Amino acid sequence: MTPLMTLLAIPSPSSGVWHLGPIPIRGYALCIVLGIIASIWLSERRWARRGGTSGEITDIALWAVPFGIVGARLYHVATDHDLYFGPGRSAWDILYVWHGGLGIWGAVGGGALGAWLGARSKRILFATLADTVAPTLLIAQALGRWGNWFNQELYGKPTDLPWGLTIDRAHFSDAYLASLPAGTDPPETATFHPTFLYECLWNLLAFALILWLERRFRIGYGRVMALYVMLYCAGRGWIESLRIDDVELNDVLGLRFNVWTSIVLFAAAAAYFVWSLRRHPGREESVYRDAEPVHTVVT
Repeated sequence: MTPLMTLLAIPSPSSGVWHLGPIPIRGYALCIVLGIIASIWLSERRWARRGGTSGEITDIALWAVPFGIVGARLYHVATDHDLYFGPGRSAWDILYVWHGGLGIWGAVGGGALGAWLGARSKRILFATLADTVAPTLLIAQALGRWGNWFNQELYGKPTDLPWGLTIDRAHFSDAYLASLPAGTDPPETATFHPTFLYECLWNLLAFALILWLERRFRIGYGRVMALYVMLYCAGRGWIESLRIDDVELNDVLGLRFNVWTSIVLFAAAAAYFVWSLRRHPGREESVYRDAEPVHTVVT
């Protein structure tokens, strides 16, 4: 590695946890919490502009966040079950969420269920709620991905790019070590694709694009949520192919399971977008089920 590359390389934090007396403050959890707070704050502003009552997003978040965390953990355990079951593994580690391991699609699915329950109790139109919250989820994910940096996990394959990520030897994945020639020690200057940073930047770009499209075409009827799914999947499918995890997640026909998940969800969201556009060419402005809708034709 040249001196310039060494200078530009992204360092990993020496520690992902700090202590305030006996209380541990974990970087991973802090990033997740900051993402949730940012998403709720932005959603409240968007909801008020749509005619919703201030504070309703926070109320619904009390349903969505716990459901989302449980869903995220269940998805991770189901898809990376070898980390918790089998020789030398402990199923009790499932409870240690602060060590990392939250699957985004489990979070979206579980969070959506919780949000639907909360919206139903307030007679809020779920499609309008979903369109309001969808772009802000990208901000939450952009912030949350930095938790992987603190944990030195889910990084990409080795790279010689100037912005390669340095990883402590103690955090080298089994998959990376297995990829080295037999009897070869990892190079002292090894750097890896910073996939957490790639996804953070992609999410911010997708967030800006959705806001522009929403203002330009006044998209409604759940189509903003569909755009979120499509854009996130497009980036995630590529980023997923760069990762070199401890568990090479059940390759199917040469592709990782999460890549197939992105492909299937992208196709489903695109199909819904087209179907919804034909069925409802305007934007549903009302936010409550008992209110008269205001139809705005897309131009």
